[in-house]
Amino acid sequence: MSSVPFHYIDLQAFCYATEDERRVESAFRTLLPEEFEIKRIENTGHAGDRIVVLSARVERADDIRHVLGQLRRMHPDQRAQLGAELDERVTENCELYLYLDKQAALAGDVELGEGLSVRAKVEAYPAKKSSAIESVSDVFGEMAE
Repeated sequence: MSSVPFHYIDLQAFCYATEDERRVESAFRTLLPEEFEIKRIENTGHAGDRIVVLSARVERADDIRHVLGQLRRMHPDQRAQLGAELDERVTENCELYLYLDKQAALAGDVELGEGLSVRAKVEAYPAKKSSAIESVSDVFGEMAE
């Protein structure tokens, strides 16, 4: 994968009071390059419970390639599903949204699910949804190979 089709990739995970923050961070790091900085914000939920928000923005081309390499580990059926759902997953603002399973990530796997959110700003010229879908579909085509 020579060119990088994204300006940046934002990752986010919530760690609820019932979860071990170290385990959630470990799951979060499954997608990130080694030693990548994670921002941590402590919040309070509606019922007064503690919620820690973990987030990271990946901007360097090599780091984006690393995240894409991790996504490549997803089961081929799920990559095909993503490819088929691009019209729903890419916004008019050229952003791609994915949601990954936090429990699977803790085990080192990459699967669609809930718990880890991925938002990628697609590099598309002209900056239109149709161009962004075309650019992202090229990525999923490469991932299938």
